Amino acid sequence: MNETILTNRQKSALSIISQSEGVSRENVQKILEKVEPVSRPTLIRDLNVLLDKKLIRVEGKASSTRYFSIEDNPLLRYFDLETYFKLDPDQRVGTKKLFDFGVLKHLKNIFSEIELKEIKNISRSFSAKVSDLSFDIYKKELERFVIELSWKSSKIEGNTYSLLETEELIKKGILAEGHPKDEVIMILNHKKAFEEILKNKEDFKKLSVSKINQLHSIIVQNLNINTGIRNEAVGITGTVYIPLDNKFQIEDAIKEMLNLINDDKNPPEKAFIASVMIPYIQPYSDGNKRTSRMLVNAILLAGDNYPLSYRSVDVDEYKKALILFYEQGSLFHVKRIFLEQVNFAYKNYFQ
Repeated sequence: MNETILTNRQKSALSIISQSEGVSRENVQKILEKVEPVSRPTLIRDLNVLLDKKLIRVEGKASSTRYFSIEDNPLLRYFDLETYFKLDPDQRVGTKKLFDFGVLKHLKNIFSEIELKEIKNISRSFSAKVSDLSFDIYKKELERFVIELSWKSSKIEGNTYSLLETEELIKKGILAEGHPKDEVIMILNHKKAFEEILKNKEDFKKLSVSKINQLHSIIVQNLNINTGIRNEAVGITGTVYIPLDNKFQIEDAIKEMLNLINDDKNPPEKAFIASVMIPYIQPYSDGNKRTSRMLVNAILLAGDNYPLSYRSVDVDEYKKALILFYEQGSLFHVKRIFLEQVNFAYKNYFQ
């Protein structure tokens, strides 16, 4: 769905309908007016726009008329991020506070035929492309990629190193003033993790718990973070969602995730599942999102696809998209961001 074709009010109306299992126009108006005033004729026009664009469907007549989301897969329901996050975590309606194993059954064929075709049209063999580059150009491009990945993935976690400071750190070993030691370690751990992935990319054609644990261990090395599957509860800032706190259930969730990934034949889809399920399961006491981003690259490289640097990701939007998945089970925005990064990687690296 191209969000730019809708007004903010229409996005809000679509978001309300997507959250329901059938809602009347009166109730859409009642909820919408908490955000902005809207007249009955204006709302009718907005709903007709959504119907014309086949973004919703309608059932019934007169007082029994109900509007429904047209998306069959509940994980792809549309939510307007701006509208959703106008409310504080405890004020949001319909939030899911606990892990839902049912999510896994809807992760098959998560990309549409059109999306898969678009990926195929832009993609090219990573190994073939780099083999065409001179050693000097490849080395320079690889260094640039590692710098931008290490910087942005760390920034998502609150690291305050700038891109230029990260470049000086990785290329020359120069530490920027005014930054804690942990920020240096975090950045260098990303570099080390990616180098290990690149060297052993064939190992990630089939995933296992031990391979993910090893990747996590590199990411959190020397950061005073426990390694291995956690056996205690964790919380996530900014959301009411509470991950599993039972180690056996966590292990079951990981195994189901791995079965899904290993059965999938499409590397981008495999990588996408890892990108959302590791943060959702939160198998480690810390470093889950970092591990997921590095695992994404391990899967992509194992499938001879370009890795992702996340350089152009809006940090706030990325975090909100994940929280929306935790609380509402919607992957609409996470998938959009992921596909944007796939496109960005092919256009900006190893040319």
